[in-house]
Amino acid sequence: MSVQNRRVVITGMGLVSPLGNNTESLWKSLTSGTSGVDVLQRVPADHFPTDIGGECSEFSGNIADFGEQEKILKRNIKKSLRLMCREIQMGVAAAQFAFADSGLTKEHYDPSRIGTMFGSDYIVSSPAEFANGMRECLTDEGDFDFDRWAENGLPKVEPTWLLKYLPNMPASHVAILNDLQGPSNSLTIREASANMAIAEALTIIRRGSADAMIVGATGSRIHPLRTVHMVMQEVLADRNFDAAGGDPTKACRPFEASRAGMVLGEGSGALVLEDLESAQKRGATIVAEITGYGSSLVMDGDGKPNYQTSIANVIEGTLETSGMNVADIGHVHAHGLSSVGMDAQEAQAIREKLGETPVTAAKSYMGNLGAGSGMVELISSVLSLQNDQLFPILNYDSPAEDCPINGVREACSPGKSFVNLNVTLQGQASAVSVAAV
Repeated sequence: MSVQNRRVVITGMGLVSPLGNNTESLWKSLTSGTSGVDVLQRVPADHFPTDIGGECSEFSGNIADFGEQEKILKRNIKKSLRLMCREIQMGVAAAQFAFADSGLTKEHYDPSRIGTMFGSDYIVSSPAEFANGMRECLTDEGDFDFDRWAENGLPKVEPTWLLKYLPNMPASHVAILNDLQGPSNSLTIREASANMAIAEALTIIRRGSADAMIVGATGSRIHPLRTVHMVMQEVLADRNFDAAGGDPTKACRPFEASRAGMVLGEGSGALVLEDLESAQKRGATIVAEITGYGSSLVMDGDGKPNYQTSIANVIEGTLETSGMNVADIGHVHAHGLSSVGMDAQEAQAIREKLGETPVTAAKSYMGNLGAGSGMVELISSVLSLQNDQLFPILNYDSPAEDCPINGVREACSPGKSFVNLNVTLQGQASAVSVAAV
């Protein structure tokens, strides 16, 4: 088999999510209709127009949250935690879970032949990082005097604070902790990041630059400042839509007639991707195969994003690069933001390119995890392939007329392959196709 024809397979999966921090918990929630959306605990929700979201309540950032590790690796992770904000911690934890799940050990690989690829949002510093410095710059009247910052304020800021928030740090930590010396890169394309990271890792392995890649994505919409950005940029769902009592678990309603906006979330996911022959040689458990990908950004003449065209383009591109036909696609894992306008355009693109193909959306269970969404959603669909059962869209009670999809309302067959879709507020769409092996 030539290098260009290399097949790339998934041999490990890991995640941190509002539905738990392992595939068993995730699958149990998806098949039982259990939502991870609840009243927010980590941000001052009284000051926001919504007080609900999908928080990773089982993840505290303690070393115990990183799973069983060898003594030296555990010590190194613990030492590095002080240089990781929450998003980076979640990303590193998901990667370590995936690594453990794959069974890869140093006896199996040449460090120079395995790399890292991580997607993320731009990561926002916590206001607490600057609190002490800002206090040093207050006047007697309590006003902030910026002229005092260089001399009085900045020295009070922890010298290494920036390292806790750089978006290339998830990949850096994973590579350093596991001695991965192969290709490394970091992508910051919001919700499109996960699929794009997988696509780049796929091409790296196919062209022979690596035999394996640890690929992850981490993100959050729940943060003292990041949530402010979301309030300003997007329409958020709250509990007021539900006259029966405002149950937060019912707030995220992709493609539903009463959908009212995005639900905040946080989380991360990671995969171990390997060349098929290398994986077979070491006796790895092969979960699924990555077969194709697509990327597109389309804006209209007035500068507004054209989600429908972007998504249609990535579906078409994914079919082309995978060599599959519409009939080969068992289901679509939609972006499914629960936004009135974006859902309608996504649904129309899916209808145009994939017709009656069944559609599901895991955001209905956990909200928008930012860059982490696409990876956790892909893992959810891989679990569907493994269990031969496609989970329904949660809260999909009255399908919207402007969303002409074959939305899944009851468990059904996932088929043998799927397309995973994501798109950003700015109109950058991405997709990957995955097939059972």
